[in-house]
Amino acid sequence: MRLNDLKPDPGSRPKGMRKGRGIGSGKGRTAGRGTKGQTARNTVRVGFEGGQTPLQRRLPFSRGIRKGLTGNLPDKTIYTPINVGDLAKFDPATPITPEVLMAAHLVRNPEDKVKILGTGEITQAFTVRAHAFSQSAIDKIQAAGGTAETL
Repeated sequence: MRLNDLKPDPGSRPKGMRKGRGIGSGKGRTAGRGTKGQTARNTVRVGFEGGQTPLQRRLPFSRGIRKGLTGNLPDKTIYTPINVGDLAKFDPATPITPEVLMAAHLVRNPEDKVKILGTGEITQAFTVRAHAFSQSAIDKIQAAGGTAETL
């Protein structure tokens, strides 16, 4: 058997309907387009909605990024949230910085800022350096004897 011997099973690839080839074909005369009108004459342009105001004219005109149109504004500061409970696996002797969190795969993008949130518990005294802290996170770090330093 060779590649040129391959062919589909009989009946699996039906021939396409030949429209407009006489009344005996079943698709003669109007060839399935109905009678008269715009769609029968093949003149409907892309986006035409039958005289209704088309979608591209119904939507408000906007160019570029403006406040309120997108959720991710160019001047928006993006923080990676880290919970206080996630800090318990680190060594208390070394300060916890964004670089240490990145090495531990808790922060993915090096350009993102880090915010420490107060979910979880810690029992050891840590020195935590981050870009932002929630008030509950500061309270828990200081209650364990550690310090929270804002970068």
